[in-house]
Amino acid sequence: MSKYLAKIGLEMHCEISETNTKVFSGARNYYSEEPNTNVRPVDMAFPGTLPVVNKEAVRLSLMASMILNCKQPEYIWFERKNYYYPDLPKGFQLTQETKPIPVGIYGKVDYECDGKIKSVRINNLHLEEDAASLDHFYDTTNIDYNRAGVPLLELVTEPDFHSAKEAVAFLEHMRSIYQYANISEADSKKGQIRCDVNVSIMDSSLDENDPNNWGTKIEVKNVNSFGGVRDAINYEIERQTELKETDKYDEMEQQTRRWDEESGTTIYMRSKVDAIDYKYFVEPNIPKFKVTDEWLEEIKKSIPELAMERKKKYINEYGLSDYDASVLVKEKKISDYFEECLSVGIDAKTSANWVSVNIIGYLNKEDMDISDFYLTPSMLKQITDFIKDGTISSKQAKEVFFKAIESKKEPKNFVSKENAQISDASELTSIITDILDSSTTQIEQYKNGKTNLFDYFVGQVMKNTKGKANPVITKEIITKELDKR
Repeated sequence: MSKYLAKIGLEMHCEISETNTKVFSGARNYYSEEPNTNVRPVDMAFPGTLPVVNKEAVRLSLMASMILNCKQPEYIWFERKNYYYPDLPKGFQLTQETKPIPVGIYGKVDYECDGKIKSVRINNLHLEEDAASLDHFYDTTNIDYNRAGVPLLELVTEPDFHSAKEAVAFLEHMRSIYQYANISEADSKKGQIRCDVNVSIMDSSLDENDPNNWGTKIEVKNVNSFGGVRDAINYEIERQTELKETDKYDEMEQQTRRWDEESGTTIYMRSKVDAIDYKYFVEPNIPKFKVTDEWLEEIKKSIPELAMERKKKYINEYGLSDYDASVLVKEKKISDYFEECLSVGIDAKTSANWVSVNIIGYLNKEDMDISDFYLTPSMLKQITDFIKDGTISSKQAKEVFFKAIESKKEPKNFVSKENAQISDASELTSIITDILDSSTTQIEQYKNGKTNLFDYFVGQVMKNTKGKANPVITKEIITKELDKR
């Protein structure tokens, strides 16, 4: 047992991408690499502009809080979090504090890590506006206001994680929830997911449920990838352990640090700011509004099938292995593709094999999203049908698969009489008979116990047919013909 126990909490920020406009303005909520194209006067805090709440952003936020088993509020209103950054034109952020209740508090969610189901307590989930993004160059910094005002969900957990592996498993689970519930693409490459990580260590012999036994909390700000979260946590645990071992841990103040990917270290930024320093007060330009029971019930009924539910279905109804089911549900777009394969009539296990091995393998190799993948489930069915009726072999099917993708033509265009598999029993019997008639020495050796010569006969048939002979039927006929001799 380790001498120290890590206490890890996460603050996960995820942009809501599935609304047409931003959370308080009419600007488009759309990812664009062209700077400052999705901007309205409200986003720039021009004098005389007033915020208007995006109802769809609130609805999706409440849906997320239900999925996380949180308590929803009776009324919703927003507050000003006062601090100045160059990426906040107003000089404050419109957000929700824990009092009054934000879109959800005191939840609990299960996630899977190393094949085990673990639970984490949710402190709160609140809706706020994102800030602009900064691009730093050698001697200048450019500001892109496209992101300013994008609806942002901040999820705050209790310090229930004890390792980087658990934290990352939870983040992956949350990403799937946001994707499956059509709340967000949750694409870290587009900057839609960011994390603050809180890490402390304590003596493992003490009661971890007593906050008095916890160590000094260190916050690591704005980690932009799950790999970064893993590395930042592992670095902090190691750094704090060294301080413990040298009796310097008790002197360490509560502080905010940043993760530096280049050096693989966290770097001191400032002593930790408490909530009181933000001088929260109610936003006067947005009246509070009541969340009715009818609306909550309507939102609850609209929650779609989530990843864990699909995984159970794939295992229990379709007979897939836990591993295959996990691979298929990891990304919603992959799971949707698999579901469409089933709907066009491809057998579940056949679909799972093609998607998890061939398609995902190709996508990873080409660094491609499945939405850009040429081969539709209907086209894949052409290939599986050709295998099923014996027209082509499994080896030929893979050749057809790659030819179709590379040329962007349907698979049926690459299957003809000339390259089709030979499955006609009478034609194969004639070929096999001729080969055996000229292999008397090998037959005698086979009969005397050299059974590995069976593969020799199969090889001769494949050589004679240029690999077109149906291997299953070929082996059956060879067995029968050898028994006769």
